[in-house]
Amino acid sequence: MPVKFLADENFKASIIRGFLRQQPELDIVSIQDINLRGADDPIVLEWAAREKRILLSHDVNTMTKHFYERLTLGLPVSGVVAVKQDAPIGQVIHDILLLSEFEEECWEQIRYVPL
Repeated sequence: MPVKFLADENFKASIIRGFLRQQPELDIVSIQDINLRGADDPIVLEWAAREKRILLSHDVNTMTKHFYERLTLGLPVSGVVAVKQDAPIGQVIHDILLLSEFEEECWEQIRYVPL
């Protein structure tokens, strides 16, 4: 089953555009699309879990910290793809599109990109 994504507020739009150029049917929404601009990380993670969407984020430190807190508390989590800010965009697009083919590779875990 293809993965559904949620792009964090500051996730690079150029990466999203690159995804959609290569795979127009990719199911991705952004924080701005769902009116959660400025929301704290735990709220974003809660929404992603409830909607069964893997979160794409450049916030490698705090987002992953909140993910593990939710996991430890037994709260639902979907998954996080943590993307380094300085990672080459082409490589990021390739790696995330590869992950998108396998939901089980993303669900309830953190994946760091580039792979």
